[in-house]
Amino acid sequence: MTFHSAVRKAGLIVAIAALAVSAGCAKKDEGEVQAGGVKLVEKGKLTVCTHLPYAPFQSKDGSGKVIGFDVDVMDLVAKELGVEQAIVDTPFEGIKSGQDLNTGKCDAAAAGMTITEERQKVMNFSDPYFDATQAMLVKTGKSYKSLDDLKGKKLGVQAATTGRDYARKFEAEKGLQLVEFEDLAALQQALANGQIEAAINDLPVWTEYIKEHAGGFEVAAEFDTGEQYGFSVKKDGNPELLKKINEVLAKAKQDGTYDKIYEKWIGKLPNA
Repeated sequence: MTFHSAVRKAGLIVAIAALAVSAGCAKKDEGEVQAGGVKLVEKGKLTVCTHLPYAPFQSKDGSGKVIGFDVDVMDLVAKELGVEQAIVDTPFEGIKSGQDLNTGKCDAAAAGMTITEERQKVMNFSDPYFDATQAMLVKTGKSYKSLDDLKGKKLGVQAATTGRDYARKFEAEKGLQLVEFEDLAALQQALANGQIEAAINDLPVWTEYIKEHAGGFEVAAEFDTGEQYGFSVKKDGNPELLKKINEVLAKAKQDGTYDKIYEKWIGKLPNA
């Protein structure tokens, strides 16, 4: 080996070593940040994906700040980690498919999301934090009391939700005309302007809507589907964060913090 080739070889080794160090640093910047032993995608923040609006679980107040039941609970998790919660509004399809978690858009998802077997295949859920029931909303004064009364009528549902899945089960049998909307706001607007005769979604969502539009709407029917909400993290990707969420939930239920959040956003506790 000549002197010059030896120098070139040594330089190449140094360059490779530098690249390796650089790659290691880049990896850390891309999400290897630790907060109380938990991996986060951005330093100093618990990044949470949701889909707005979905009051009373998440929606914007007059100043544009995102507020709600889920927000308050995830704030407890962020506080426990010593960081701030950062909320990302994203289409629900990306949340329920696990894509937003897999691509590092967020650390966790909190979107009034029902735990289902299908969703458990693509993400890991926390312990259940809310018992949900599906319900049918109509304009006040309408005579509809069940899905049977909607034969040949337009029934609105929200895309990618369990409410839509429930309605689909009876679409053919009861002669329903399902109309799908991308988000809750569009579904509510369609019902308000008469584009559809009724709408199915989670009961707490309709209860909140009725409060905001006193006298205009009423729950015509409830469907006890045995659903429960859960927060989610990347499938087998962040066990420490999942453990922390469950610990915070358990503590909040034990010390009364959960009850206060429930009463603030939902109302009286079912068993109170």
